[in-house]
Amino acid sequence: MSRPRLNQGLVQVYTGNGKGKTTASLGLALRAIGHGYKVFMLQFMKGSKDYGEIQAAEKYLPNLIIVQSGLETFVSRDNPSRTDIELAIQGLNTARKVISEGHYDLVILDEINTALDFNLIEPGDVLEIIKSKPCHVELVLTGRYAPKEITEAADLVSEVTLVKHPYYQGVTAREGIEY
Repeated sequence: MSRPRLNQGLVQVYTGNGKGKTTASLGLALRAIGHGYKVFMLQFMKGSKDYGEIQAAEKYLPNLIIVQSGLETFVSRDNPSRTDIELAIQGLNTARKVISEGHYDLVILDEINTALDFNLIEPGDVLEIIKSKPCHVELVLTGRYAPKEITEAADLVSEVTLVKHPYYQGVTAREGIEY
């Protein structure tokens, strides 16, 4: 039995300082899965299995594969470790392979814009992935500080704006809501 495939895969960017970029991409993933599509998410700069999406995918969503390419600790923007850089490059190579194979209908590169901003990977490498993706693959790039060349190459760009956040009132990240 054949499964549905997208007729036209586009490139989406979710960026900005507000909360909700990864959450929006996961909503899109859920919608795609509901229509029989296969989804692959690669999370740059993340390495904790405590994220709710990791647990949900493993338990309930066989058509959502999530791979992390980062450490459990935060990356220093001004002084990333050698391991942070190596993991980001490995993640980029995994993304390149997964996208070029075309087995997944929706590919989400979570926090790739932040990895670019932290100089863990090169914009030219990401642009090459965008240009060479199969026509039936929808590609989503999330994270703050999306470079201009990435937003120009995208078909859709949404900027999530921070208006108010409970973090600034001392509320720490809550399980099941922020992660």
